Amino acid sequence: MSTSAEGLTLGADFPAATAEQWRRLALAALRKSGGATEDTTPEQVEELLASVTYDGLKVAALHTPDGPPVPPSGLPGQFPFVRGSRAVGGWDLRQRHGGSDPKQVREEILTDLENGVTSLWLAVPPSVLPAALDGVYLDLAAVVLDPGPNFVAAAEALFALLDEPLKARGGLGADPLGWQARTGEAATGLGDAAALAVRCAADYPGLRAITVDATVYHEAGASDAEELACALAAGVAYLRVLTDAGLPIEKALGQLEFRFAATADQFATIAKLRAARRVWARVAEMCGAPEAGAQHQHAVTSAAMMTARDPWVNLLRTTLATFAAGVGGADAVTVLPFDHRLGRPDAFARRLARNTSILLVEESHVARVADPAGGSWYVERYTEDLAHAAWDWFTTIEGAGGIVAGLDSGLIADRLAATWAKRADNLAHRRDPLTGVSEFPNLGERLPERTPVPEPAGGGLPRHRLAEAFERLRDRSDAHLAATGSRPAVRLAVLGSPAAHGPRVTFVTNLLAAGGIAVTDGASPVACVCGPDKAYAEEAFPSSEVLRAGGASRVLLAGRGDYPGIDGYVFTGGDAIATLTTVLDDLGVPR
Repeated sequence: MSTSAEGLTLGADFPAATAEQWRRLALAALRKSGGATEDTTPEQVEELLASVTYDGLKVAALHTPDGPPVPPSGLPGQFPFVRGSRAVGGWDLRQRHGGSDPKQVREEILTDLENGVTSLWLAVPPSVLPAALDGVYLDLAAVVLDPGPNFVAAAEALFALLDEPLKARGGLGADPLGWQARTGEAATGLGDAAALAVRCAADYPGLRAITVDATVYHEAGASDAEELACALAAGVAYLRVLTDAGLPIEKALGQLEFRFAATADQFATIAKLRAARRVWARVAEMCGAPEAGAQHQHAVTSAAMMTARDPWVNLLRTTLATFAAGVGGADAVTVLPFDHRLGRPDAFARRLARNTSILLVEESHVARVADPAGGSWYVERYTEDLAHAAWDWFTTIEGAGGIVAGLDSGLIADRLAATWAKRADNLAHRRDPLTGVSEFPNLGERLPERTPVPEPAGGGLPRHRLAEAFERLRDRSDAHLAATGSRPAVRLAVLGSPAAHGPRVTFVTNLLAAGGIAVTDGASPVACVCGPDKAYAEEAFPSSEVLRAGGASRVLLAGRGDYPGIDGYVFTGGDAIATLTTVLDDLGVPR
């Protein structure tokens, strides 16, 4: 290694590493861990280590400049807008407020604005809007409405508050197509949405009339490409309506804001936001307005990933998601409070939510560089593959008649249900772990108390949560605890020394806790034998007999095999949901 006035040169005295060296070292590690055999060649290593996304995209373990070519991403702010057009320095810190109590909403809004929030996302009745915004300088703070089907009334209420229309910023949140997807109600307000867009373009240039909310598809189980494709199909449908209403294509493009979910999978989120801009720029190009194809993005930390159990882990999830949204180039970012699943967030939770973005912008300086992930072979390849996958599904929807026809026919629902089934299977088998829920749960936790909020409108596409299956089991256990004063429990029978049985005892204890089930050394209708493999051949059957004599009607064993006296097996990679459901049934816990 050498240094000079010109800078630091790394590796000057060492030969350059090669991809072939990496393959040989990786192969040696795989063989040692049992992931490869002596017959495995270095050329097969990358295939073994590649992962596959829910879109079927193969993500390589090693990315080099020798990989498949990727089209140029262009400069920030220029077609094809892959690198975004957000000004360097920070994103719009947009926090959500809802409810029907104007005083409470107003207090929360003012607290947020006084402490760093730069725009408001309001899900309040139109009648509440004037009181909720009392004291808010609407020429300084952007307001984005989330009015559901009442977007005309909400828009009129907002218009009445704007003393200086040319300084107003934000959006009216009209999304009749998203409402149809959410509730199943026909999108009858397209004409009204178009009229608002025409009005905004003429009189309120800082307002966007239409929101393309793709989070409804994300929460219904969509993969990243499916979420993008549905958003693309909805966006194109809105462009048709707006241009039919007389707006030039350039102004029609400017009337749309897109809302996407940001998850704790940071690279997937970064690639998704970049790919979203790429495919939308392609739409604008095909419409003859490539320079107007910059997509305005609002990223929201995923509601589907939020858990009601061990909710403090949500702080980690939302931090990762916010980082990814910022790096991915989102223009506005909303961080859901950690107690989102428990009810109405309190002041502490809202403070942590807004400070997540503030810390990333002000202390970590994440926004000081435009598209910091750009140029990474991994991210560029992922972006390109995701864009192609999204475009393929988008053209399928268009070929079937567009977004409305796709929703009416069940085409979209069926596709998303199939993807959710794959994800649910991975969650059940804990291949997609949920910290604090399916892994490392805390049976003794005391959850914060929050005011319940009404469930959002349903009736259309389902609204899934990643933790839903495990949390239903925990709810069963809690109901049993409330009724009887004790947790359902499984008796553990250990074989061998603590060093020999310890790992399996830990595994079983954590697995059972994921279903709200405790362990005991006393009598129980269900028992589990835990020990080393070498002890099972001789001791599994006698242990099962002792347990049955002690009152167990079902005996499980930690591990795999086929031993007499054993009714079932628990092991890494097994279906945890099926196992825990059966155990609760055997323990007599009501469904």
